Amino acid sequence: MSALPSAVVSAADAALLALRPPVTAELPAAPAATVADFLHRTLRPVLKLQNERLLAVIADFLHDHHIPFRAASVAEQQRLVAELLWRNTKLRYTLIGLVVGMFTTEELGFYRTQRSELNRRLLELAVRRAHDQTPALAALLPMP
Repeated sequence: MSALPSAVVSAADAALLALRPPVTAELPAAPAATVADFLHRTLRPVLKLQNERLLAVIADFLHDHHIPFRAASVAEQQRLVAELLWRNTKLRYTLIGLVVGMFTTEELGFYRTQRSELNRRLLELAVRRAHDQTPALAALLPMP
């Protein structure tokens, strides 16, 4: 298997970066190779970019597994989402793949060295996003 020319990779990485919405955060001017910096410079923008897909994947999972999400209270809905994201391996790795697929080559290299910590943080952010948008998540479910 041959490697892609660096110009092609750079163009692909530039295109990925151009897709990301801005996220307000106070960051040092120069990027640092830390998990916290990666969280703010990469994970948060990618999760914001993939927000609609993230909610759609969770809604599809709830529907496919016949989880009575709409009938539950908001607090119960939030508990269900958190439990699903932490306990269901298939859903968890689907969401991780949704985010990791939007990394640049350099970001993927850093992710691979810090995978377990970054997956934990990514899932925390995904749970928070789902909690903050519980009504939107419920609206994505088909009517009974």
